[in-house]
Amino acid sequence: MQPRNMSMSGVVDLAALKAAGEAKAKAEQARAEAARQGGGGAVAPSSLVIDVDEAGFERDVLQRSAEVPVVIDFWAEWCEPCKQLSPLLERLAQEYSGRFVLAKIDVDANQMLMQQFGIQGIPAVFAVVAGQALPLFQGAAPEAQIRQTLDQLIQVAEERFGLTGITVDQDAADASGEAAAPAAVPEGPYDALLEAAVQALDAGDFGGAVQAYKNVLSDDPGNTEAKLGLAQAELLGRVQDMDPQKVRQEAAGNPADVTTQIAAADLDLVGGHVEDAFGRLVETVRRTAGEDRDAARIRLLELFEVVGPDDPRVTAARSALARVLF
Repeated sequence: MQPRNMSMSGVVDLAALKAAGEAKAKAEQARAEAARQGGGGAVAPSSLVIDVDEAGFERDVLQRSAEVPVVIDFWAEWCEPCKQLSPLLERLAQEYSGRFVLAKIDVDANQMLMQQFGIQGIPAVFAVVAGQALPLFQGAAPEAQIRQTLDQLIQVAEERFGLTGITVDQDAADASGEAAAPAAVPEGPYDALLEAAVQALDAGDFGGAVQAYKNVLSDDPGNTEAKLGLAQAELLGRVQDMDPQKVRQEAAGNPADVTTQIAAADLDLVGGHVEDAFGRLVETVRRTAGEDRDAARIRLLELFEVVGPDDPRVTAARSALARVLF
């Protein structure tokens, strides 16, 4: 899996879970204890999406993850991408009908949980399976990718931990309409192209993904999903054939070489070192002029697109860039 899911490919690498056997045993013990206490019955559809705070985290997330995967949506009221992602996750929680539970955590009201999970930008989505925390993705993501991620999560939760989900009370579902079959949503005009781009990313065909996203943007220049996907695909295409060790050695030995500093910044970002990437390019802009300065500045703006405009690290780096430019 690419660090921080920079490929946005939907691949969840759960094969490297630590102590999987121990976690599975704990999950089985917890389920057995719940059965002895008369638990484990059908739940209302409203229980599939819950608001969680620090006080209830152990009960609502950790303990519950012994019987069903818990997907955590870290969000905030001021976060514009969250307003698009959160309703989608809520709809999918109802549609998957007990295969996972969605826990929504307001980061402004739960700073400690945000720090414990190492959240540096939102929206951020994690999962907890049998007490094991797993990063899924950060930032905006197309529905097709999210579905792939959820399907892989559910599959591994069942195969590795024996978690088959929880039963939804269909009588309550029918009465409320909450977990009824979702109404068909007409495909958007660019869904096929966006899906083709995601498939190209999955296959490592970054050039194909770039072209698919450009095809969308040629008709709809403001398409947020395509802009984000294009920036990510271009970044991954640039670093695909790099020798990271060689690039980093050259960057360390030649701080005035703008081309090398730009390449190293790309590697920093793909490696999840966002502040390092931004700081490297801001410093390069500060000490250069003319075409070199423009090249570093433009690459920095491109990396802002990869991370997303609402990320606080982007906001901080924009301010730093303004200071060195003006």
